[in-house]
Amino acid sequence: MDDEAPSECIYNLLPRPQPPPRQRLNYHSKQRNIVQKDWDSKKSAHKTMGLPKVEPPCPKHHLLKHSKEQKLPERKPYKVPVEGIKSSIPSDKPLMGLRTKKNFVQANVVDVQMAVPKKPVPIIVDTRKGNKILLEPSGLLPTLLYRKDFGKIPDYLIKQSEEEKKAQEEYDAYVKERIRQGSMKMLTEEERNRVLSSDVQHLTELFNSRNSSFTRK
Repeated sequence: MDDEAPSECIYNLLPRPQPPPRQRLNYHSKQRNIVQKDWDSKKSAHKTMGLPKVEPPCPKHHLLKHSKEQKLPERKPYKVPVEGIKSSIPSDKPLMGLRTKKNFVQANVVDVQMAVPKKPVPIIVDTRKGNKILLEPSGLLPTLLYRKDFGKIPDYLIKQSEEEKKAQEEYDAYVKERIRQGSMKMLTEEERNRVLSSDVQHLTELFNSRNSSFTRK
């Protein structure tokens, strides 16, 4: 069956409305031709700087394989510096044919027999999987009890107590000397009461004079 033939449908018999005619644009830009020429010149990818003014590469000088790899200098045969070697060689000629009578095997056996065996490092296993740690830095061994100065008074405390004792003796000697010279005389009861009464009288007079000056104001 031909696809271009109208399908047999009753709706095709009805008249269809014609679409409205498309109106032409009234405004035309003056730069329309310039923009079209610029677009046609394929400069849209180089609008800012323009096309690069570079000579096209020559097809004869194309990139070759391994042309940019660093080239090593040519290998030259090595010559031994004879002068330097001759200067380092000793001038004394060693005596040939000398042999030692030392038995190195027996000497090694004696060294091993006389050597002190190393003490095993004490360790402790702290987990069921067998993780080991050293015993001494673990803190479980009372190492402070085995110190030489354990339980003794420190030297700085002994020195401090001696200095305090010496200062107290010097002060007691000074007090006794001043008492002996009479500068610190012991007062009797009558002299003490007389001094206290004079001090009280002086304080009352001072208080009255100050109080009277404030009341006058």
